[in-house]
Amino acid sequence: MREFTVPPLVTAPPVGGLADAVFTNAAEAPDQVVLGRKVDGVWHDVTAAQFRDEVLALAKGLLADGVRFGDRVGIMARTRYEWTLFDFALWSIGAQSVPVYPTSSSDQVRWMLHDSGAVACMVEHEDHAMTIGAVVDQLPHLTRLWQLDAGAVDELMAAGAYLDDEVVDRHRVAITPDAIATIIYTSGTTGRPKGCLLTHANFMAECDNIVERWEPVFHSKPGDQASTLLFLPLAHVFGRMVEVAAIRSGRVRLGHQPSLAAAELIPDLAAFKPTFVLAVPYVFEKVFHSARRKAELSGKLGAFDKAAEVAIRYAEAQEHKAFGTGPGPGAGLRMAHQVYDKLVYAKMREALGGRLRHGMSGGSGMERRLGLFFAGAGITVYEGYGLTESTAAATANPPEQTRFGTVGQPIPGTTVHIADDGEVWLYGGQIFSGYLNNPKATDEALHDGWLATGDLGMLDEQGYLTITGRKKEILVTSGGKSVSPAPLEERVRAHPLVAQCVVVGNDRPFIAALVTLDPEAVSHWLTMRGKPQMTPADLVRDKDLEMEVRRAVVAANTLVSQAESIRTFRILAAQFSEEKGLLTPSLKLKRKAIEKTYTAEIEALYHHG
Repeated sequence: MREFTVPPLVTAPPVGGLADAVFTNAAEAPDQVVLGRKVDGVWHDVTAAQFRDEVLALAKGLLADGVRFGDRVGIMARTRYEWTLFDFALWSIGAQSVPVYPTSSSDQVRWMLHDSGAVACMVEHEDHAMTIGAVVDQLPHLTRLWQLDAGAVDELMAAGAYLDDEVVDRHRVAITPDAIATIIYTSGTTGRPKGCLLTHANFMAECDNIVERWEPVFHSKPGDQASTLLFLPLAHVFGRMVEVAAIRSGRVRLGHQPSLAAAELIPDLAAFKPTFVLAVPYVFEKVFHSARRKAELSGKLGAFDKAAEVAIRYAEAQEHKAFGTGPGPGAGLRMAHQVYDKLVYAKMREALGGRLRHGMSGGSGMERRLGLFFAGAGITVYEGYGLTESTAAATANPPEQTRFGTVGQPIPGTTVHIADDGEVWLYGGQIFSGYLNNPKATDEALHDGWLATGDLGMLDEQGYLTITGRKKEILVTSGGKSVSPAPLEERVRAHPLVAQCVVVGNDRPFIAALVTLDPEAVSHWLTMRGKPQMTPADLVRDKDLEMEVRRAVVAANTLVSQAESIRTFRILAAQFSEEKGLLTPSLKLKRKAIEKTYTAEIEALYHHG
């Protein structure tokens, strides 16, 4: 199939902006809990009325401090309550937020704040303030810097206390859906990150259709409120979509968790008790592997592996039933499933808070068997697909018919088209309006409203999309971080001893590299150090040589954030050559061929690295 459309369930309103939901929620159900906020280690409920009052007070403070309608303001922080508060306060006065990854280097921060012309920036702590301080003389528009951990919110609220609430209301009613809400920078394949212009209407089209279509996920019953603990970075479009969807639904209790480290995340999941989580495949992999390791430590590995197999078979039988291709789990399988539910699955769910029933996964591909395992264990993970340019999800698996191993059907209001060369094209209300200050890149991406994604894919007869590869070579780690390999490779290659460097890490937990040596340079290096000449096999094991290459890797890592840095590398004995089919005639790396040839070496990087 070449094209598939799902009609919209909700159409974007003709007037207003994203902040209106905060005020509507408070007017309609003031006592409804809409957020959970952790203060001194304890979770406190925040009602719709309380949140509106805080948004209003902060919006007045921003106005009092000189932020104006249409101004752009950077937000550099981990995922925490204040981020959502700032987002909606900025949107209340018609300002635009510019998210900055908290791990960004000074150079990256300088580029984003300069390109966007940000007039102010909210940072989390002193380290962030210093990162910006290092480049502030190159940012003539940036006149204000607020630091959360230094009491910025209280100061701003106090500063704006003299203003009337209606000053904010006047700003708010002037906002139209086609106004820019946020500018999110993507990792560019070449050169600088590009600023995606996302409008209020883009988020409305995206979030409102998702909340409506995935009703079982977002639905609250009396006494059983839907809730989600958000631990994705809010600088990423997936996290922002969740934030906006939760507030717009008006019934979901939204919590924030700044750390993905299991030691901090697991206790918070247990305390917050979310009913659904949104994560990248890496998080689901970690949950599975840590459960398996635990079983192995207590001598119950055999039982765990059997339980996993039963979960997968059970979910597969249910999948066949949903699609009308099978009767569902048989009596024996149902019995085994019940037994393991008490012994294994329930314990795993308990570790995640005990109420978790749904997950949404995006950012990179999830293994079919992993999806089946979670579904069999009582947590259905809906895998989806999208880009910053499509305001997060463009496709996702529907609740009643999840096809594991695919990224689902178009979300309501979206069309997926497969071009002649296999590229995935998208059309819908959530497609961005272009890149900031970059008409050339905008023209390459948008064609009469259609977004050419650069991803390759196939549609099956029922409109389920499977992503098969990427036209260009951006790597996406299993943590959902997009990494452009070229700048890193070039920097490593700049070292005299290095001939070539290939960065790997697609759907892997981190970035790693394969490095080849320049024989002449190495021979010279050995002579200069009074070392005997060595065979390639011996060279690969030489500690001094490894230290030299490590220096090149460390130098390359200074260009990028932590999540994009090369964690481990392997020096190869032989070079990549055209004869072996690993280089093009113009000596460009043939990545797929290299990854295939060196499968074992790459595997070793992730198993010993």
